Amino acid sequence: MEGPNRQDNFVLGSSSSDQVKGVLTLQGDTLCQAEVNLKMLRTNQTLHFAFREDKQWKMQQIQDARNHVNQAIYLLTNRGENYRFQTGAEVLKLMDAVMLQLTRARNRLTTPATMTLPEVATSGLTKMFTPSLPADTLLNFYVNVNKLCLLVYQLHALQPNSTKNFRPSGSSVLHNPGSMFELNNQRFEVSHVHKVECVVPWLNDALVFFTVSLQLCQQLKDKISIFSSYWNFRSY
Repeated sequence: MEGPNRQDNFVLGSSSSDQVKGVLTLQGDTLCQAEVNLKMLRTNQTLHFAFREDKQWKMQQIQDARNHVNQAIYLLTNRGENYRFQTGAEVLKLMDAVMLQLTRARNRLTTPATMTLPEVATSGLTKMFTPSLPADTLLNFYVNVNKLCLLVYQLHALQPNSTKNFRPSGSSVLHNPGSMFELNNQRFEVSHVHKVECVVPWLNDALVFFTVSLQLCQQLKDKISIFSSYWNFRSY
């Protein structure tokens, strides 16, 4: 209930590299602000990028998870106050539907979406920063369990006469150095990948609540099944 009005600031970091640092402001499913410092490997110069004032970025995973929770709540509350279940099978069917939505919600947070490098390159995220990102730099935000992660890809263009065997990479959460792709008739190769992340405490709370909710649903199913083996429910 408090999510839409609450803003939290998080510091992105990595224990293995200081190439990328950042500060994020998260409000519910929306990144309201992002500031990223990127040390360019070729020049050793640190560049600073920030969201434009008129831009915000929706975290689709959080939004989808919330939609699944809302659907579960709807399944539980769309009957009148005086409605009574007639059979145990009816309760089991409802619990299965609710558990499906809760499982989908949890999976959206624990299983980041895969993307191809052209999809990352053409994402609206690349147009949200000021100053504009360098042409050889790609960014992607995603949620992984209780962490908010930022991937930074640094690229180099492959020359038309390159002797490298060009193999476009497929869809993945993280593309390793050496991954290749083509965009606008230009071929690129990932030279470096940097990952920084931060723990979002309320995401961890949400995952705990999903687990507890699924356990409660299963316990109710187990009890209904036991009683149903003795008699048919006339009312519940």
